[in-house]
Amino acid sequence: MRTTRLTAAQAMVRYLSVQLNEDGEPFIAGVWAIFGHGNVAGLGEALYAARNTLQTYRGHNEQTMAHAAIAYTKQSRRRRAMAVTSSIGPGATNMVTAAALAHVNRLPLLLLPGDVFANRGPDPVLQQIEDFGDGTISANDCFRPVSRYFDRITRPEQLLTALPRAFATMTDPAECGPVTLAFCQDVQAEAYDWPESFFDKRTWHQRRVRPDERELARVANAVKAAKSPVIVAGGGVHYSGACAELQAFAEKHQIPVVESQAGKSVLAWDHPLNLGPVGVTGASSANAVCEEADLVLGVGTRFQDFTTGSWALFKNPVRQLVSLNVAAYDAVKHGALPLMADARIGLQELGAALGDYAASAPDATLKSSWFAAVDPLTNAPADGNALPTDQQVIGAVQRASGPDTVVMCAAGTMPGELHTLWKAPRPGAYHMEYGYSCMGYEIAGAMGIKMAEPDRDVVCMIGDGSYMMANSELATAVMMGVKITVVITDNRGFGCINRLQMGTGGAEFNNLLDHAHHENPSNIDFAAHAASMGAASVHVGSIAELEDALARAKAATGPFVVVIDTDPYPSTPDGGHWWDVAVPEVSDRDEVNAARKGYETALRARLN
Repeated sequence: MRTTRLTAAQAMVRYLSVQLNEDGEPFIAGVWAIFGHGNVAGLGEALYAARNTLQTYRGHNEQTMAHAAIAYTKQSRRRRAMAVTSSIGPGATNMVTAAALAHVNRLPLLLLPGDVFANRGPDPVLQQIEDFGDGTISANDCFRPVSRYFDRITRPEQLLTALPRAFATMTDPAECGPVTLAFCQDVQAEAYDWPESFFDKRTWHQRRVRPDERELARVANAVKAAKSPVIVAGGGVHYSGACAELQAFAEKHQIPVVESQAGKSVLAWDHPLNLGPVGVTGASSANAVCEEADLVLGVGTRFQDFTTGSWALFKNPVRQLVSLNVAAYDAVKHGALPLMADARIGLQELGAALGDYAASAPDATLKSSWFAAVDPLTNAPADGNALPTDQQVIGAVQRASGPDTVVMCAAGTMPGELHTLWKAPRPGAYHMEYGYSCMGYEIAGAMGIKMAEPDRDVVCMIGDGSYMMANSELATAVMMGVKITVVITDNRGFGCINRLQMGTGGAEFNNLLDHAHHENPSNIDFAAHAASMGAASVHVGSIAELEDALARAKAATGPFVVVIDTDPYPSTPDGGHWWDVAVPEVSDRDEVNAARKGYETALRARLN
């Protein structure tokens, strides 16, 4: 057996560089790195030597580097991924939030945090967490519950089994998620005689699971018996590359489609069978067909509470839930009839089993009535001096967008308003991280999207609250020349949660900056802040000025930031559905007591 002598870090980097996807591209598209004493001498040296074959990117925060990597793989439909390395201690734990985000969203991510010395010679090393009752514990054990595969590399040769397991996890459609390989810092520098065959190129194909014949027959019979079925499209449709199959299936069988946050854009917004967004932030058209549906066919969705209206949306007492999902865990949720299969293959085989079955076409007036109600909300205000609403900002961005535009967001007011109002023209035109709804994902995520699809026009919608949580990767985008447009809506606080607080009877408290404890009023110049990091930026005073700025952004060569003050109170009054947010049973405030009565009424309605 031929061998080559390399350090463990060198072996890892070499292995990463020869793992390919089914298109022949390197599955790991690059490595994000912030170096510290736990990874600079080992992985840092190895990455330097491989800099011409495996690109290393430098960020400003470990969490947001991982967010950029996650957005990259999400926009790549899980066909490619990135690795992220940190030192031990705070650098590592900064990535735990990102690991949770990737876990919730079933997205591949390779995390390589440095770890303590395997030989324990210098214990406690700088930044080491010491567990008084377990000498094997380090800070990296925080990754265990938020990793799909976790391993601690305490000997170089452990990589011979750990790395193939890592890639098997990241490329498995059902098990897909974050992998953490905690890499002891002394082991990174240790040499080993590696089999040359370990570094042979390997192609990882996306496994397409075919449905079980019995499950397929059972589901086909259930669909054939349905008079008013509906399809709930989730993110799995995108990841499977099944948008065309979903459209063909819906058209052949005349079944309306509604979209979750992750599933939005599977059909063009103006397709007659696309009834729009579903659930808490849904359209009246989509929610109406879901309330009446006697069969709900979920395709690639995990049936999150926002999608199901906390399971109060599907009101037909005889409705049957069916889940076409590659993951058994999701396929059987809430007593669903499972059809465990890849979305593309599952739709093809279910369509064949249904034969000429066709439901009654949905009432076209549901959709036209919905747009008649909400389209005026996105128009520019008649009073040019009025404080704009988020809906009007969305309207301006929509008018400035084109077929190659990707609008993205993650948390706060905008996810709900965009889900409700944005008109996505084709698959991939809408990128929302709403599984974890992680504030601070936005700017790093926009950068990752642009890196994944350089020819797309990426627009990041972000509130002032999320911007304040994580904005440093704007400087990275400037440094790397990544062209993104960032629209900051400044409502002076956490407007979304302020409305929820009021809606549950609470007093306005600690959400808007004026309602938080302060000695001095907040007065943040976001345009100046963005400019200080090198971005082109402008503060605009009206929707008309916003539209002018968005036109100028198209000519920018790097990040272009537009800041606009918005009204924190209005939200889209049409559509939507109840969401289960528990209201206190006891309060000395009449508003809370009234809200509690309404909450109990809604709970009874769900149970009945």
